[in-house]
Amino acid sequence: MSSEEGNPAAVAAPVQDVHGDDRWMAQHTRFVQECKDKEPEVLFVGDSMVQLLQQYEVWKELFSPLHALNFGIGGDTTCNLLWRLQNGELENIRPKVVVVWVGTNNHEHTAEQVAGGILAIAQLLTSRLPQAKIVVLGLLPRGERPNPLREKNSAVNAVLRAALPRIGSAQFLDMDGLGFVHSDGTISTRDMFDFLHLTAAGYQAVAKPLGDLLLQLLEETPEDRRASLV
Repeated sequence: MSSEEGNPAAVAAPVQDVHGDDRWMAQHTRFVQECKDKEPEVLFVGDSMVQLLQQYEVWKELFSPLHALNFGIGGDTTCNLLWRLQNGELENIRPKVVVVWVGTNNHEHTAEQVAGGILAIAQLLTSRLPQAKIVVLGLLPRGERPNPLREKNSAVNAVLRAALPRIGSAQFLDMDGLGFVHSDGTISTRDMFDFLHLTAAGYQAVAKPLGDLLLQLLEETPEDRRASLV
């Protein structure tokens, strides 16, 4: 299932305020205000994988100098991110590149549905920000040992790898090959402290290929971009 109608992972929805502190909506409101106050060249959107990136030195070293904004909220699904993007988090800004990292929290959805939700986000970004390049990061393996969620994330990545090239300004950045899964199938706490979220070393591994790609995209001229789409 792609991002077409009927895919529950492509239906925009805010997070329900089950804790009663309105925390999620307050973060969204802050992001909308940042759109009015700042002029980012790079926009990061997604879940806790994006949110926590800002807490590590690698953010200051590689991404802050690129005039980057971080719109990550822990626990977000594709549905929650779609809602945020449709409700103010893309207004008043014109980033050159948008980095998308979301999908590992879509526990109620199949791999095809999750991929369809991510494709819906990429299509929305392309529509709202036609001059921007979209970089979708592959979902990481999770769990100390092989498990069904790892298999699901791998299946999501396979769909994205095949489908994203059909969205002209979007591309997939594979996270396979970064060495998170060892030869015996395990993941180390050196890379993921809870076998899901990255440590400083884990973010360093991700940041190298991502940082190189962002620099390349930011240096492209409009003529380069048009030529790449021909």
